Amino acid sequence: MDPDTEIIFQYRNILRQYKSGRVVRLSHTETVPASTDQETGVTSKDVIINPDTNLAVRLYLPNLTSNKKLPIYVYYHGGGFMVGSAFYPTDQKYLNQLVSEAKILAVSVDYRLAPEYPLPIGHEDSWIAMKWVLSHSNGGSEPWLTDHGDFGRIFIAGCSAGGNIAHNMAIRAGNEDLEPGVTIQGLVLIHPFFTGTEAFKTERMSEDFKALLEKSWRFIKPDTIGLDDPLANPFVKEAPDIKSLGCKRVMVCVSDEDWLGFWYHLKLKESGWEGEVELHESKGEGHAFHLGKPDCEKAIDLKKHTIVFLNKII
Repeated sequence: MDPDTEIIFQYRNILRQYKSGRVVRLSHTETVPASTDQETGVTSKDVIINPDTNLAVRLYLPNLTSNKKLPIYVYYHGGGFMVGSAFYPTDQKYLNQLVSEAKILAVSVDYRLAPEYPLPIGHEDSWIAMKWVLSHSNGGSEPWLTDHGDFGRIFIAGCSAGGNIAHNMAIRAGNEDLEPGVTIQGLVLIHPFFTGTEAFKTERMSEDFKALLEKSWRFIKPDTIGLDDPLANPFVKEAPDIKSLGCKRVMVCVSDEDWLGFWYHLKLKESGWEGEVELHESKGEGHAFHLGKPDCEKAIDLKKHTIVFLNKII
């Protein structure tokens, strides 16, 4: 059989790899340019952080009515670490709406994807982007951050695979000496991706889905030890101490399908971490539903709860 047509891995109708090494992404390949959104008045622009790797971010700024500094929302997109980008249309719409209504400054990170760039490359890109944002606390090259960002109110957020990245960024931040005046107030995990043999014993997953999840994890991180890899299971002993989570509050958002999000919420509550953790459940909805149906009742409710979380001051 022709190695360029023989499939050796396929993840649903999302990505396919052939024996030759050729990778074909079957969805989440669309992009939209940065712009001024006519519906919300939010303006976005792209900044390349590292020309060598093409690491970039898309920044979002609401229509300004005062000189008040804005909370900074560092966001990591989903897509199983394999597809998607900071320029994907549904993520753009999500952030335009949230930035407009919450009055925040958002930074969406375009990290590199597996399998061409296996994990932890995506996490390393994400940390470089996080450090780039934080480097503007005492001046820097990006005027939107220096002129409008409140570095005492930073939030790290992500959806699905991006939720996993967001958690790991908060852990890394908790183990770093941040600049004076820099405070990560909260972590927003929307339908986050985690794994773990303990979780699989208690959660409502089919054996077929468990097998697919493990196969996919080994595909995107070939050197993994398996489902209890510390990058995927934050509660194994080999993972960084969960008590070092570098924020004050965590909001875990789940749908009916996000069993591992329920598990993460429970384990974090039981861990002895001293911050506040809350759960927001969108009953009757599927994974990442809010991106595909941003104007439905449950998506609007999720957005409202996120805004309340962002605006809470402790």
